[in-house]
Amino acid sequence: MRSVLNLFFLVFIVFAQAQGFQDDLESDVANNGDNSIVSIAEKEDKKDFQRAAEALSIPYRAFHDIPETENGYYVIAGTFSKDKNLKSQIKKLNKKGFSAGYFQNPQNLLYYLYLNHYTSWEEALNDCSTEFNNRYDDEVWILKMINNNTYNETEAVSELPTVSESEIEATSIFQDTPVTQLETESIPVEDVSYEMITSSKDNDPAYKSKLIKRADEYFDKMWYAEAAKIYEQALSKGEKAYTYDVLKKAGDAHYFNTDMENAYKWYNILYTKYESDMSSDYLFKYAHSLKGIGNYKRSKRLLKLYNKKLAGEEIEQDIEKNEIVLDGLLRMEERFDIDNLSINSKYSEFSPMYYGNDEMVYASAKDSSIFNTRKYKWNNQPYLDLFVAKVNEESQDFKDAIKFSKKINTKYHEASVAFSPDNETMYFTRNNYGKKLKRDKNGINHLKIYRSKKVDGEWLEAEEVSFNSDNYSTGHPALSPDGKQLYFVSDMPGSIGDTDIFVVDVLEDGSFSTPRNLGPEINTEHKEMFPFINDKKLYFSSDGHVGLGGLDVFEVAFDDEAGFLEVRNVGKPVNSSKDDFSFIVDEESQKGYFASNRDGGIGDDDIYSFKTLEVEEIPTSINAIAGVVTELITGDLMPNALVELLDENNIKLKEMETDENGNFIFEDLDADTRYVLKTTKGSYFDDTREAATKDNETVNVDISMRKLNDMIAVENGIKKLKTEMIHFDFDKSYIRTDAAVELDKLVEVMKDSPNMVIKIESHTDSRGAAVYNKYLSDKRAKSTRDYIISQGIDASRIESAIGYGEERLINGCDGTVRCTEEQHYLNRRSEFIIVDM
Repeated sequence: MRSVLNLFFLVFIVFAQAQGFQDDLESDVANNGDNSIVSIAEKEDKKDFQRAAEALSIPYRAFHDIPETENGYYVIAGTFSKDKNLKSQIKKLNKKGFSAGYFQNPQNLLYYLYLNHYTSWEEALNDCSTEFNNRYDDEVWILKMINNNTYNETEAVSELPTVSESEIEATSIFQDTPVTQLETESIPVEDVSYEMITSSKDNDPAYKSKLIKRADEYFDKMWYAEAAKIYEQALSKGEKAYTYDVLKKAGDAHYFNTDMENAYKWYNILYTKYESDMSSDYLFKYAHSLKGIGNYKRSKRLLKLYNKKLAGEEIEQDIEKNEIVLDGLLRMEERFDIDNLSINSKYSEFSPMYYGNDEMVYASAKDSSIFNTRKYKWNNQPYLDLFVAKVNEESQDFKDAIKFSKKINTKYHEASVAFSPDNETMYFTRNNYGKKLKRDKNGINHLKIYRSKKVDGEWLEAEEVSFNSDNYSTGHPALSPDGKQLYFVSDMPGSIGDTDIFVVDVLEDGSFSTPRNLGPEINTEHKEMFPFINDKKLYFSSDGHVGLGGLDVFEVAFDDEAGFLEVRNVGKPVNSSKDDFSFIVDEESQKGYFASNRDGGIGDDDIYSFKTLEVEEIPTSINAIAGVVTELITGDLMPNALVELLDENNIKLKEMETDENGNFIFEDLDADTRYVLKTTKGSYFDDTREAATKDNETVNVDISMRKLNDMIAVENGIKKLKTEMIHFDFDKSYIRTDAAVELDKLVEVMKDSPNMVIKIESHTDSRGAAVYNKYLSDKRAKSTRDYIISQGIDASRIESAIGYGEERLINGCDGTVRCTEEQHYLNRRSEFIIVDM
């Protein structure tokens, strides 16, 4: 309907200009009132309004000095020569939540019916662009009202064409629409909200709160692309805007559009400023955004915090298992050869599906309209339609793509299609849509699955499946090869996570069984989506199973007795640090397709073809030690670190530098043998640890390296060198081997900071005689000093080495209360206080 009306307006304007109407259109209002000087700010505001209205294709004009009206902006629904029935129209509109009314222009004696009055043109345009939250989808226009003789000739904007009284009487409220004569060049519609609020007012602190308010409004409407732009603008003004809520929403606005780089930027600041306030959900999002930028080590650390916060310490073994799986994925040999298809546009293409022997149906948001295209505010892209294309069997590319049936495509979203074995029935995903979008009590428009049948080569009007609901979403249908089971995705009651995969039986009469959740082996507490099933395996995408970042593609084999077996990640290069999904494959040819929003694509989501590489013969014996080297504090990957493999006698056997992702691997080792790994790099402490091979397995050893200056800490205003606990044997003061390792780190820091002077304090717990404890601790302090001097540190750089026994306990275990061994252990310590640097 909107495109037809746009065509009508275009033709009318061309006709009007050809007839010389332009001067008349501009002069009708301008001839009234006194001219006055308009400030630069007012001119800029007028231009901003005109640009925004033009970009949103919303017509506008101006009146002045109309009785019983207020300055501001009226959204006009219709123009009439008589006021008959206007009151009943107003009553109906007000029942829908409008503040409707009407007024008469004494100059032309016409009546103007308005929906709402606004003091701000931004609010008026916002409501028009959203069709008043889908409460009013007929054409409207905006009238700027200027009273109190403030009108100036420069305020004149294009007047409507004059229509005859008979024409007006025959025109309904839902058809009367003005034509706009535009003065400025158009701007992209995706930039409108940004332009509307990035004027000279940006430096006004009060206006910044308006920025955030507008961003919040867009966010609440799930217009995440628009919201993200405005949050960026607001947050660029400085840290005063860095509240918990704003940082959280700024990250979410990017996260929900899978822009992980920008999501990470704001989640990272959120974590830095509000770590203790972050819920487990935001720890997960933060960890997921870290995967999205390739920082897998830090992501693993955050996921540990997330899992502990969610389920407690008892899941430690699962965490370790997940880390091993991720490390294996990072080192996995690539199984596929992939290509980006030529049909991809700057928008989204995804969800390919086989259609007959030589065609493919897929979803695309490409802009195929020659007029204004409706855009989906979540990501500022045109709504999705289904397309059908021929397939080049040799190259796997698509060609000659055209839109699918007009009976299927609507002005809203259609995507993710499945066909019956005979291609006579199809299932697909669409917005919950009748004559207009339907919303639940929270204002959310859900997705539904629709079914259509082909009769005489034509698809019929689609009907909803019986397990849909206005209160939750269903989508992403996938049929079993025999057409008797329909798999789909939903957040219906009984879901384990955000979205789960369910299955129903397709009965002989076309009805469906009760939906069954595939269970916790498949579904996690996060998202499972885009199922595809063939005779051998179920494929789906998930961000809940262990993956490389975003949605990853997983496969799970099944048999009739055991059901679904172990879920496995299909690996690189199908999976990346971004979203990878809608995977389909022909098991015989081992060729297929998937979609991804990875870097290097043509548009937002692109369709890729793949073919499975021939598998080389796997050696019968592996016997390897592999791992990833990272920075201890940040979790950053450490390329070019030197890793040496030593035998038990510290004789070097092999060495290698880590690759760009911090990976190393030593292969062809003896089975069931102990080795030593020594890792060195620049200004980091050497790391030495043992590892033992297992028969025909790869043993994973992760290494975290600590910078020398990371040992310097401040406690209660006092600088100290922090080491792991310096242990002594019972009643002894000599330096043990494990204590020497820690003291060597301290020595390295002191060598790296040649002006550093320290003092050593040694303490005991309260058990034993106080006099003896002080004597023993003093011997240990001086033994520690002597060891440090023996390693090349000048004695003058150690100001003192004193034992205090039990005089400075750090807890209440003074012998008067019962304490655990762990509590006593905390009191047995050596401290290295920095006196000078």
